[in-house]
This record gives sequence, C-alpha cells and structure tokens, in this order.
Amino acid sequence: MAEPSATSARSTERSPRRGMCAAILSLEAVVLGLTTPVMINLADVPWRTACAVGLGLCVICLLLAGLLRSEAAYVAGWVVQVAAIALGFVVPMMFVLGTIFALLWGSAYFLGRKIERERAAAYAAYDAEQQTG
Repeated sequence: MAEPSATSARSTERSPRRGMCAAILSLEAVVLGLTTPVMINLADVPWRTACAVGLGLCVICLLLAGLLRSEAAYVAGWVVQVAAIALGFVVPMMFVLGTIFALLWGSAYFLGRKIERERAAAYAAYDAEQQTG
C-alpha cells in the first residue's frame, strides 16, 4: 500500500487555532449557560430575558465552535467575548469571568495563528529541500 504524499497529509491536519478556540468556546458555553439561573435568582432578571440572554449566548458559543473553519466565526467569537464581559453589568462576577475567557480566547487565537504560520514555513522549507535534494 502506498504512503500518502506529504501534501495530502498536510491538508487533513487539524488547525491548532481552531481546536484551541473551539475548546474555549465550549467551556465558555457552560459558564454562560449557568449565568441563566444566576440572573433569575440573584439579579432579579425576568426569566424569559435571562433564558434568552444566558442560553442564547450558550448556544451561540456552541454553534461558533463548529463554524470555526470560517474567518467570520473568529470575528463573531470576539463579539461573544465582548458580550460575556458586558454581562457583568447584570451579574458583576461576569466582568471577571468574561475577562478571563477573553484572555483565553485571545491567547488561543494568536498562539494558534503563530503555530499555523510556523508550521507553514517549516513545510515550505521541507518542500524546498526535497526539490533541491
């Protein structure tokens, strides 16, 4: 059985940025979903509004985690981070948690991009070496 070429193997590799950002969004979905009962019981937000905001952001995070093949999903991820921090005006602890998740999101996003750039440069150098040798 023939081995797959290096180019076809590269095309099936997973993006480190996508994986890390999807993990952050998945964890953030849990936290945002759990803000719903906090908004209802502690912040006296009407239950329909609390469900729409808390569970809505939770579902958006889960959907975005699956859509991260598109650059637009990363932009939407930044918007979710801002919304999570803004939720602190209703539940003050969300200022802290939202900021933590925004920092995690930014770290995953920028570190993932750096890994992708370095991987592409290493593959280009390897391909150049293979063509000359």
